[in-house]
Amino acid sequence: MKMMTHLMKKLSMALLLANVWFCTAAWAVNDLPGGMGVNELNLQPAATKIALEQQWLHNFMMIICTIIFLGVFGVMFYSILKHRKSLGHPAASFHESVKVEIAWTVVPFIIVILMALPATKAVVAMKDTSNADITIKATGYQWKWGYDYLKGEGEGIGFVSTLDNEQREMSNNGAKGVDIDNYLLKVDNALVVPVNKKIRIITTASDVIHAFAVPAFGIKQDAIPGFVRDTWFRAEKIGDYHGQCQELCGKEHAYMPIEVKVVSAEDYTQWVKEQQKLMAAQQDDPSKVWAMDEIMKRGEKVYAANCMACHQANGKGGGPVKPLDGAAVVNDADKTKQIHVLLKGQNNGAMPSWKQLSDTDIASVVTFTKNNWSNKTGQLVQPADVLAARSN
Repeated sequence: MKMMTHLMKKLSMALLLANVWFCTAAWAVNDLPGGMGVNELNLQPAATKIALEQQWLHNFMMIICTIIFLGVFGVMFYSILKHRKSLGHPAASFHESVKVEIAWTVVPFIIVILMALPATKAVVAMKDTSNADITIKATGYQWKWGYDYLKGEGEGIGFVSTLDNEQREMSNNGAKGVDIDNYLLKVDNALVVPVNKKIRIITTASDVIHAFAVPAFGIKQDAIPGFVRDTWFRAEKIGDYHGQCQELCGKEHAYMPIEVKVVSAEDYTQWVKEQQKLMAAQQDDPSKVWAMDEIMKRGEKVYAANCMACHQANGKGGGPVKPLDGAAVVNDADKTKQIHVLLKGQNNGAMPSWKQLSDTDIASVVTFTKNNWSNKTGQLVQPADVLAARSN
């Protein structure tokens, strides 16, 4: 009776947890083009020849494995059923057979060769990153991606791509009622590439191991601190394609999506021109002395784009995220303390480094946090202060 009561309690708890999960989980209602599908069981639709070849290999290997499974177990079960003792079959007495030994050595060898030849061809093609039209470096950070266009059209363009703030807010609120198809896959700045061009992706990381992966392209490459790895793809269809970091990289691993926007050659050229104009407008003189009102406006934008997802719009933080409103380091008279937190991070990566931001962006966001909410320090941080802190 006690055991029955115990089992009933466990069952009730399981049902309660399932109900909570069902009511709060985010559900996609449609397949996401270039991404995951509802109740997806197979590989994502291929957008490159490499991905198409991987799918063919997957099916080919599955067929071979299924034939071997049916053949081996079919013979085994037939022998067990038809030659069992209850039917009067006596136990056979025999030793090794040269013919059998040769057969079970040669046949598997032939099967392995048949499987290895197309697989080797695909692997060699996957690693051939030569003669790329465009080379892009993808740097993994906790927890975002940095993209730098190194060669080809768009050379010199660079930006950081993070999870879209609206989707982060949905997650912070428990994702109640969320039924969008690209939940936790939308970013603020997508990687943009032209269609039918060979794109080489160089991967590295600044902190821990990440992995750059886009299933529709058939690519997955680890990004390792201190190492440079590479992969490539040639997208054959215009559209948005989605991936995620596929290496467990910390508490916000789930908030590190990848979005690749494949556009026509003409649209890509136009995008490059717009990005170059934007970068030219954003190039700041680190020696410029900013006024308080001007740098506060800049800092508000930087905070909204990079900090608000964790620290919230009101600066209160939440959970393991420390608040900025009333924080000792923010209100400290020594402004270099907060600058070093942004440059180097703290708490073993819980607060990641933001050294990839410009000196002006860091100076503006530090000034903004020091003079917003209940923080009224009156301190104004200049880009020159950040530049000096980088060398220390």
